[in-house]
Amino acid sequence: MFSSSQFEPNSAFSGGGFMSSQPYDSSSSSSSTTKGLVPVTVKQINESSHSGGEKSGIVINGIELTNVSLVGLVCDKDISKVTEVRFALDDGTGRIDCKRWVNESFDAREMESVQDGTYVRLNGHLKTFQGNKQLLVFSVRPIVDFNEVTFHYIECIHFYSKNSDSQVLENVGDVTQSHTVNTNQATTLNPVMPSQNSDGNGRKNLDDMILDYLKQPACTARQQGIHLDEIAQQLKVPKNKLEGVIQSLEGDGLIYSTIDEYHFKHVEL
Repeated sequence: MFSSSQFEPNSAFSGGGFMSSQPYDSSSSSSSTTKGLVPVTVKQINESSHSGGEKSGIVINGIELTNVSLVGLVCDKDISKVTEVRFALDDGTGRIDCKRWVNESFDAREMESVQDGTYVRLNGHLKTFQGNKQLLVFSVRPIVDFNEVTFHYIECIHFYSKNSDSQVLENVGDVTQSHTVNTNQATTLNPVMPSQNSDGNGRKNLDDMILDYLKQPACTARQQGIHLDEIAQQLKVPKNKLEGVIQSLEGDGLIYSTIDEYHFKHVEL
C-alpha cells in the first residue's frame, strides 16, 4: 500500500499525534492512567514523558500508558539470540526498538512470519531502558488488509481527540465546582449510580463474563488465544450476541485478537 517514500518520517503522518503537543509537565498537571491497549504512533511515544522517574509510567496526552498498539513496517530484524527477537518498527512517524521474547514454539512460529518489509500489527508494553523507549511485544501479526493501517490512524486521532476534550471539560468542571462551593458554600452529594458490573438483577454483565473467562489460567496459557466459538459454548451465550461485545472489548483495549480475527486473549494489566 505504501511505497518506501510514503513511509518516511516526513510523510503525511509526521504530525506525530496528528496535532502539535506540548511537553507534559508532571509538576503542573496530573495524569490519569489506563492499562488497556491504546492506539498510538511512534512519534507520540518518542515525544512522551514520564509521570515521575524513568521507571514510572509513560504519559501521552496527559494519560499514563502501559500497553499500546501500533502498526508499521518491520526493519532490522535480529535473530542472533535464541530466546528473543529484536526489530525496529517504522510507522511513518518514526522508529522504535521492539523486543519479542521467544519462550515457546508458538512464539517462534509467530516471529517466523514477521520479516523485514512486513507490515504488522503489534501490541506491547512500553518501557524505557537507558533513556531509550522501547516496546516489549506480546503479540505481533502480519497485516493482510491494509485498511487496518488507515483504521489504526483514525483510532489514534479518536483517542487524542477524546482525551483532549475530556481534559478541557475536566478543567472547566473543576473551575465551575470550585466557584460554586466558594460562593454559595454548597454541599455536593455523590449520586448513587447503578453498578455497571451487573444487569440490575445482581448478575454479571456479558463484558465481565467474557473477561473473567479469558483471565482463567487455562485460557491465558494458550498462546494462540481462545476461539469465539469456545467462548460462546463455555458461557452458553449465542455467538451472534457475543460478537458485538467482543468488538467493544477489543475497541476498549481490554482484549486483542491473536492468530486471526476469531481468537482472543485478554490484556495483562
